[in-house]
Amino acid sequence: MSVIIAAAFLPTDDPEKSLGFFRDALGFEVRQDVGQGTMRWITVGPPEQPTTSVVLHPPAVDPGVSDEERRTIAVLMAKGVYTALSLASKDLQGTFERARDWVESTGFGEVLQEPEDQPWGVRDCSFRDPAGNLVRVNQL
Repeated sequence: MSVIIAAAFLPTDDPEKSLGFFRDALGFEVRQDVGQGTMRWITVGPPEQPTTSVVLHPPAVDPGVSDEERRTIAVLMAKGVYTALSLASKDLQGTFERARDWVESTGFGEVLQEPEDQPWGVRDCSFRDPAGNLVRVNQL
């Protein structure tokens, strides 16, 4: 039996800004783009991993989510604590510089931490994508 990770889901309240971050800042390719406006699902992923994707989706659109839950999700996203994604790169410094330059040139997202060695044994950097999701990148 072999189970792989096919997709991770990240909410976005501005699909164009989030697409720019994952495509232009991190070098992901667009695999699927359906819907329109804020009701848009965009599937992106690293070209080297064609079976692993990240789906950028509208937050809290499931009909089973109450208005109160939608408000809570919006607050958590605004704080940047709703969800996170951990990535890895063979060229952490290059990845950091590309993403940092994109964030600085567009004003979308936020650089949280430059590459540094962590006490738990990894070297990483971190960003908030334009929707506030935490994105950490580890050195491979």
